[in-house]
Amino acid sequence: MRKIFLDCSMGAAGDMLTAALIELTANPDEYIKKLNSLGIPGVEYIKEKSEKCGITGTHISVKVNGTEEGEEHHHGHEHEHHHEHSTLHGITHIIEDLNVPEKVKADALAVYESIAKAESEVHGKTVDEIHFHEVGSLDAVADVTAVCLLVHDLNAEIYSTPVNTGSGSVKCAHGVLPVPAPATANLLKGIPAFSDGTQGELCTPTGAALLKYFVRDFCNMPVIAAEKIGYGMGKKDFERANCLRAVLGEEQGTDTVTELSCNIDDMTAEAVAFACEQLLKSGALDVWTTPVVMKKGRPAVILSVLCKNEDKARLVRSIFKHTSTIGVRENVMNRYTLERKESAVSTPLGDVRIKTSSGYGTEKSKFEYDDLTEIADKNGLSITKVIEEINKSL
Repeated sequence: MRKIFLDCSMGAAGDMLTAALIELTANPDEYIKKLNSLGIPGVEYIKEKSEKCGITGTHISVKVNGTEEGEEHHHGHEHEHHHEHSTLHGITHIIEDLNVPEKVKADALAVYESIAKAESEVHGKTVDEIHFHEVGSLDAVADVTAVCLLVHDLNAEIYSTPVNTGSGSVKCAHGVLPVPAPATANLLKGIPAFSDGTQGELCTPTGAALLKYFVRDFCNMPVIAAEKIGYGMGKKDFERANCLRAVLGEEQGTDTVTELSCNIDDMTAEAVAFACEQLLKSGALDVWTTPVVMKKGRPAVILSVLCKNEDKARLVRSIFKHTSTIGVRENVMNRYTLERKESAVSTPLGDVRIKTSSGYGTEKSKFEYDDLTEIADKNGLSITKVIEEINKSL
């Protein structure tokens, strides 16, 4: 599975996430053109090179009707406020009219709803009464939309380090507030965050909302064979490079699975087969039996069930329910897996699904067995002949 790992040791803002992710695309300059064709009223995305502490990366700025806005694009600066307040209703209307896939619209609206909820908790108002101030401006709509579209197009699971919030205070529409700003603090609930003492707002509300929505886990970097590395630069200069790094690559590590097993010497073959079917229906990844000879020369089977850790308790109950065993063993193990995808092809004999597995420098594919048997049965052919005919037509 492709993964993106974000280094948020200098925080996160919408423009930095946009810039880091756009560097992971096949052609960042073409992608900027794509962003500028989305239809956000009066908005223009501008991509420029930026250098921080000797590292070269990308800075993305947004002009609204020719003017560059404040909060998301002066990362670490005081908030500025040059525009009218926006409501969730107004933002919803803008997003629903954009030239993006429906999934991207849904993601962008969900991010904004989380910001509205965080603001409503701070101000003691309902979500519908909230005016977004800095994060309600069109430049923030641009950031949220860009990140949602990039995540959609890059099609990878996202992971991140804990988030550096910065420290000190920040000036906003309501006055001077502590860092992280109250709305940001609400959005960071449940997310590992810290401050290294850097003076300034390193994590903005928009940055926090995007991380909260898309990041699967805040952790150390998983085992990834990096294909591309992107650097999204903030505006302000600090002692440390003010950038957000994104690493895109194929996961080369393992995931953890549990093998449950038990010995059975007093069930019929039919009852064992039924138990296997029920275990698969209960969410087992795989179920199999191995013939063995037990004490007193009794023929028996070892029933083995492979499952995800979170499904273990349910499957243990299912084993006890459907078999005669009075004890179940557990073995936790790591496994290496290829990424699996399914597609379909049309052939003269009918549609056939193809399962493709890839990773670790290899790719393999095969036809869906159920589709082959259905075609063979329907046409009075052997499976071998069906495969020959399908390969001829491809």
